[in-house]
Amino acid sequence: AKREITMPRTSAGIILYRIRNEIVEYLLVHPGGPLWANKDEGAWSIPKGEFDSEAESGLEAAIREFEEELGAPVPDGPRLPLGQITQRSGKVVLAWAVEGDLDESEIHSNIFTLEWPRGSGRIAEWPEVDRAEWFYLEDARRKLNPAQVELVVRLDAQMTQAGTDSSPP
Repeated sequence: AKREITMPRTSAGIILYRIRNEIVEYLLVHPGGPLWANKDEGAWSIPKGEFDSEAESGLEAAIREFEEELGAPVPDGPRLPLGQITQRSGKVVLAWAVEGDLDESEIHSNIFTLEWPRGSGRIAEWPEVDRAEWFYLEDARRKLNPAQVELVVRLDAQMTQAGTDSSPP
């Protein structure tokens, strides 16, 4: 019996954060489509996606995916590396944090197609991201895909070291 070894799929993403009234807020996205329509806690994500090619760097993929999923460029400023995490599916996610602001009501995501309902032969289109929202740390920890929580925890630790408080009053 020959066992096939498959490399885990790798995604890259950006956590956009802002500081309002000395409190850190994190921008998260909710996946579009019928599979996620009624899921909330544990379903949100950082804007992320898979590499286009082997020539694309992780940061390049993260910036491209941010722009595709939110319809806005990544703000200028330092890209803070947050390392990588592995999701339950085995997917590896590389992440960077960038400070900036974005009007979450203005986002427009790229579209994907899916047969829905499965087996019906009907192809429908959905936005890859159906909404984005700003969250405080504790809310972000509840909303995020459980494996991605580590990324906001790492960013929070960096912010705390820099003297910024991320807990609301």
